[in-house]
Amino acid sequence: MRVEKLLTDHLTMRIIIFANGNLPNPEKARSLLREDDFIIAADGGARHALALGRVPNVIVGDLDSAEFDLQPLMEKGTKALQFPRDKNETDLELAIQHALTLRPEQVVILAALGGRLDQTLGNIALISRPFLLSPSSLALRLDDGVEEVFFCHDRCEINGAAGDLVSLIPWQGEAAGVVTAGLKWRLRGETLYPHKTRGVSNEMLGETASLQIQSGSLLVVHRRTSL
Repeated sequence: MRVEKLLTDHLTMRIIIFANGNLPNPEKARSLLREDDFIIAADGGARHALALGRVPNVIVGDLDSAEFDLQPLMEKGTKALQFPRDKNETDLELAIQHALTLRPEQVVILAALGGRLDQTLGNIALISRPFLLSPSSLALRLDDGVEEVFFCHDRCEINGAAGDLVSLIPWQGEAAGVVTAGLKWRLRGETLYPHKTRGVSNEMLGETASLQIQSGSLLVVHRRTSL
């Protein structure tokens, strides 16, 4: 089935990208999936999709780390976008670039946290591009079922449970006028500085917390504690 036809079936399309990193709790990751998600695998990330019972709509990358037989997937409709092994981008960056061409409303990237520190930092940087930080842009986040990571530029909401840990980390400079609600240690217009750790390890008081920033950007790390 062609990608164009698939897009017509997703009026409010959400794309799930499986990276080739770690999934610490596969069942928690499974709970994030919806039946109508459009699935993109970044090369070997297809192994996670298949383990969770999902056939990727598209596989993107150099296909050098694929631990599966591609032909049966292509017979089921999977489209493969292969790139040279010697390239300037990681497979995940290429997968994100392809996802953005499909104009989704939301992109959730699984298996992009943990494992190699350089890969994790690089993956976080991928979702920090300025046009993605605009309040009117699509929602893009990293998630593995245990932790979710996203950027907040203006206003955002965190959904979880009482006792969940939330860290607010200034990105590329200070974040001013930070106001929080629903967190144990409230901020009332304070400034968070990148060389300080004041925003680390706060706790949710209930199922929802909110965040507002006057200027700057915050990396939000939400760790679910009810495993």
